[in-house]
Amino acid sequence: MKVLVTGGAGYIGSTVCSALEDAGHTPVVLDSLVTGPEAFTRGRVFYRGDVADEGLVRRIFAEHPEIAATLHFAALIVVPESVAHPARYYRENVVASLTLFETLQALGQTRVVFSSSASIYASPADFRVTEASPLQPLSPYARSKRMTEEMLEDLCGAPGSGLRGIALRYFNPLGADPRLRTGPYLAEPSHILGRLVAASQGRQAAFEITGTDYATRDGTGLRDYIHVWDLALAHVAALDGFDAAFARAAATGPDPRGYLPINVGTGRGVTVRELVTAFGEVSPTPLSVRDGPRRPGDSAGAYADITRARELLDWAPRHTTAEALASALAWEAVRAERLKQATARAER
Repeated sequence: MKVLVTGGAGYIGSTVCSALEDAGHTPVVLDSLVTGPEAFTRGRVFYRGDVADEGLVRRIFAEHPEIAATLHFAALIVVPESVAHPARYYRENVVASLTLFETLQALGQTRVVFSSSASIYASPADFRVTEASPLQPLSPYARSKRMTEEMLEDLCGAPGSGLRGIALRYFNPLGADPRLRTGPYLAEPSHILGRLVAASQGRQAAFEITGTDYATRDGTGLRDYIHVWDLALAHVAALDGFDAAFARAAATGPDPRGYLPINVGTGRGVTVRELVTAFGEVSPTPLSVRDGPRRPGDSAGAYADITRARELLDWAPRHTTAEALASALAWEAVRAERLKQATARAER
């Protein structure tokens, strides 16, 4: 199957492209390269541009009429940046997505898998969330994901729409492609794993635990850390089982009206301090740690109930947190060379 992958040069998007290829599919990548490296598009059909460029999207489908689905990853994702520049996040994540969805509808493209986020959930007392749990996004980034989900749901539910969408609500991806084709690409990333690696390599003085007064078992935020390869395989499962997922949902509950949110995590919670300990056990160098205040937009956290993913997509995670951390360290050892090699191949 040929698939449009927006944001396919990013960390998660490029990893999903590799999983798609391994499963026999052909990704067609659309990416503005505002954040993702062009090196991650190597060997793939690639269009540089914005998802809000209706003319470009129409040209892609005209040149690749076999495209049967769209995986929509393109978005800005840094929580503190969204707090500082909310308008940019609403414009790039929400308004651009609406334009893309309308263009897909006009082209008769009926299958969309949307890259959503568990940051839209409230933190319940027991931290476990199902797809029906209350929502309480605490940052402009999280609210942009909730708004995009709401738009997609409304578009799918409109009479005669024909559009159907699966929103995969990611928990916290870690690690790299096990074959080390792609992984986190920034030398100084803002996410937790990047900061752990930077601290272990001496590029930061210490790893700072941001928030130690949450109502968790050790006071630090609780997250559901999933290997990025398991997350990639969930997208393949959503693509391959797209029609079956809706049929199963309709057979076991209310009519999904063309829209299905599905949690993608491990089904268990790990605190930040526990993750730091686990990282220390696989890191070849010692890690200096200090406690710090909460960051704006952060929450106590949650972990996924993945019953729906098991039942509708026949998907379950295969890798441990330790394996995710080990793959991240393996990737970091080759990251600069991999990006250099890929760039050189692309230029030939």
